[in-house]
Amino acid sequence: MPSVTINGKSFEFKPGQTILEVALANETEIPHYCYHPGLSVVASCRICLAEVWAPNPKTGKLEAFPKLVPTCQQTCSDGMVVYSDSPKAASNQKAVMEYLLINHPVDCPVCDKAGECHLQDYSYQYGRGVSRFEEDKIKQPKKDVGPNVLLYSDRCIMCTRCVRFTREVTGTAELMVEGRGSHEQIDVFPGKALDNELAGNVTDICPVGALLDKQFLFQQRVWYLKRAASIDGITASGDNLWIEHNEGTIYRVKPRTNLDVNKWWITDEVRYGWKFVHREDRITMPALKGEEPYARTEAQDAWETAVLRVDAQMKSLGPVAGKRLALLVSPMLSCEDAFWLATYALAVDANALLAVGPIPTNGADKTFAGDSKGGGFTMYAEKAPNARGVRRVLEALAKGRKVEDFAGFVREVAKPEFGAAVVTGNYPSEWVTPELARALGHTFLVLLDTLPTALTAQADVVLPSVTWTEKAGTFENAKGRLQTFEAAIAPREFARAEAQIALELLGEFGGRTTQLYDAAVTRATMVKVAGLEAIASAHQPTAEDERAESDMVLVEL
Repeated sequence: MPSVTINGKSFEFKPGQTILEVALANETEIPHYCYHPGLSVVASCRICLAEVWAPNPKTGKLEAFPKLVPTCQQTCSDGMVVYSDSPKAASNQKAVMEYLLINHPVDCPVCDKAGECHLQDYSYQYGRGVSRFEEDKIKQPKKDVGPNVLLYSDRCIMCTRCVRFTREVTGTAELMVEGRGSHEQIDVFPGKALDNELAGNVTDICPVGALLDKQFLFQQRVWYLKRAASIDGITASGDNLWIEHNEGTIYRVKPRTNLDVNKWWITDEVRYGWKFVHREDRITMPALKGEEPYARTEAQDAWETAVLRVDAQMKSLGPVAGKRLALLVSPMLSCEDAFWLATYALAVDANALLAVGPIPTNGADKTFAGDSKGGGFTMYAEKAPNARGVRRVLEALAKGRKVEDFAGFVREVAKPEFGAAVVTGNYPSEWVTPELARALGHTFLVLLDTLPTALTAQADVVLPSVTWTEKAGTFENAKGRLQTFEAAIAPREFARAEAQIALELLGEFGGRTTQLYDAAVTRATMVKVAGLEAIASAHQPTAEDERAESDMVLVEL
C-alpha cells in the first residue's frame, strides 16, 4: 500500500484519504476545528495547515509545496512527507489561535464546555500563552435558537459545523451565517427555530462553548462525569450511546460513534428520553396486595416475603390444580432478562404460555438527507429496543411452540385455565390497556415494573425492576443487529434487574442457592441451553470505546 510520513512517522493510506484523516486514524494529532468526518470539507479554520513535501513525478525528488496546505483537504500521495510541527506550521497555529481569541470572552470558569473544549486545549498546546490584544472586544449576543439549544455567539469561532449539519445531515437548514468580518454570526432564519429531530447533535459537534445543551447547562463539570457504553433503550434504532453520570445520577446521554449503526448522531428523543429513570414515583419496594407498604428498613424482609408468596402460588399450579402459567416479556427488556424469565416460567409450568409485550409505535420511520459519507440517518417509529431479541430468546426456549404477540396473550390469558401470570413492563410511560387488565382479573398476578401503571394496584405481588441504564445486557435492533451494553448506574434503591428477580424465583422454586446475575455468564449459558450462538457473538463496545476522554488529574485539597 502507498504510505505517507507525518511528523516523522510513516503510515499506510487508502487512495483518496486526506492527510488529516490518516493522522487521526493513527492517533497523530493535527489541530483542527472546521473538519468533521461526517460533514463536507470547507478548510475554513486554517489551523490544520502544514508543510507538505511530495515527490516530483518527473525527477522523483521531494519538493515542497509553495505554501502551507490544509491537511483536511489535501489528499495523500505515495511518498508524501508532512510536517505539522515545523516552525512555519507552528507559527501559523499561533497566529490562528491569536486571531480566534481576539474577541473571545475567555470565560472558561463559567462555560459548560470547559474540560472538553478544543479552543481551550489548543490555546494551551498551540497558542502564545499571552494576548497582545489591548482594545475592547466585540460583544455578541446570547441567543435562544431552539427548544434545547442556546447559542453564545461571542464564543463562536465560525467553524460552520452546525450550519453544515443542518444542511447536509438533517436537510432542514435552520442555521445560517449572518453578517461579515468580525461581526459575522451564526443565526436561525427568521421564524424558524432549530427544532428538528436531530437538533441536539449541534452541541456535540460544536468544538467550543458556543452551542450548549439547555438541559445540561450548569448541571455538572465534565471532568466529574463517568461514562458507560450503552445502547438506545427507548427505540428500535440500536444507536450506540455514552451514558454520562456521577454519584448515581445520569446527567446527559451522548452519541457513541458507530459507522455501522448511527454514525456520529442520535435523535433528541433518545438524547432526552431517559429522564424517567430518575422519576420520583419509581417503584422501589416490593408490595403485596392487601398489605401495608414496607418501610425502607424492611427491604430485605419485603423481598423475602414477596418471593415466598410468589413461590407458594407457583407451586400450587400444575396438573393437580389444572392451572397454567402465562409469561409476558416486555420488549423493553434485554435478551438476558427474557432468557431467565422464560427459564423460570418453564420450570414452573413446562406448558407455560410465552408472549412478547406490546410494541409501541409512533408514526413511520424517517430517514434524513445524509452526510458526507453517504447514506441517511434513520429515526425509527418502533419505540421498543428489543422486540426481536425477546422473541428470538422465547422462541428458542419454546422449542417449536407458538410464542404469542400481545394481542394473542390478552386473548389466551383470559381463559380460565390460567391460574397465574408473570407480567413485565419497564416502559417509560403508561402501557397497560383496559383489555389486558380485564384479562388478568382472574389470575394471581406478579408484576415486574419500574413505574406505577393501571396494573400496580391490581397485582397480587409487585416486584420493582430497573431500567436499561441500571443493568448490563443485550438488545437486538430493527435491523437484527445484536449489541451489548453496560450498566451505567446502580439500581434505584431496592429495585433489581428482571434477570436477577427471575434467578431468585428460580432458586426458591428449585430449592437452590440463588445465582447472581452476570450478563456475560448468561450469554454463555444461553448458547449451551438454547443454542443461541448469535447472542454470544453480539457486537460489544471496542477497546477504543473504553478509553477515558479526560486526562485531568484530580487532587484532594
